[in-house]
Amino acid sequence: MNRIARISRRMAALALLCTGAALAAPAQADGYPNHPVRLVVPYPVGGGGDTVARPLTMYMSEHMGQRIIVDNRGGANGNIGMDLVAKSDPDGYTLALALTSQLAVNPSLYRHLSYDPVKDFEPVSLLASAPYFLVVNPSVPAKTLAEFIKLVKANPGKYTYGSSGNGSGPHLSMELLKSMAGLNLVHVPYKGTGPAMPALLAGEVSAMFASYGVASQQIKAGKLRVLAVSTAQRAASMPDVPTIAEAGVPGYESNVWYALLAPRGTPRPIIDKLSAEIAELIKSSDLRKRFMFDGIVPVGSTPEALGAYIQSESVKWSAIVKRSGATID
Repeated sequence: MNRIARISRRMAALALLCTGAALAAPAQADGYPNHPVRLVVPYPVGGGGDTVARPLTMYMSEHMGQRIIVDNRGGANGNIGMDLVAKSDPDGYTLALALTSQLAVNPSLYRHLSYDPVKDFEPVSLLASAPYFLVVNPSVPAKTLAEFIKLVKANPGKYTYGSSGNGSGPHLSMELLKSMAGLNLVHVPYKGTGPAMPALLAGEVSAMFASYGVASQQIKAGKLRVLAVSTAQRAASMPDVPTIAEAGVPGYESNVWYALLAPRGTPRPIIDKLSAEIAELIKSSDLRKRFMFDGIVPVGSTPEALGAYIQSESVKWSAIVKRSGATID
């Protein structure tokens, strides 16, 4: 009887422990956050990601009642910042704002990557996306994409294009265009958009894919000519600019997207709370207006939808990286 009693007591204790754990799971989100949250942006201040991170954290801080602090950790095409978050405590107080490069490109581009976009992170929400604009120096005698394609085909290897680096969004967007349109353009990589844009303005390179924030003022000033936009639909920021697909390359689509992630093992109630907060903020007119002003399209998604999107984008961009021949040790 004593043995049976001991077993019964152990089973009761185990049941109580399980019940406590089950009750604790929702409670983990009830009081979250109760101190400042760090959002790691894997680019330097003023670089890729800040146009989304800064307004997002401002509105999140107001909405959640705690400061969301942007921590810029640039280097190695975003790998340094991503590695930091992957190794952080999974408690919801260190998050990552990652771009296409970190989640869908770098695993194929780098021979040795210190993090796994799928195994090391919990997807939270697809925040936003933004188009690239194909721009050329005015010295290039092409007014439309069709004319540009004809010109390049007639002069294989003569024309060059700049990018913010090997494996960057602008680089692979042009590689996709090259493969789909059968073009022979010479790639000239720069160490970031900062030096790439002046090179294009000076005529050191002929063309480049650039974001609205980087190129819009130069286009309006007549210092660059815009030929097409990379997305499947025209951009609200420049509605008169045709898409590459409708301008002569059917099926072409490329953009840069921004996602919120947490370290693997972050409790699901916290993930769900963050995702719900993002969904609510994306609906707000203030944040939407801020994003749209910068040429960014607000999205918002469930964690599951983001996970599926990362998988599909990885398949697409790994093939493009392979065709480009770009690798980084």
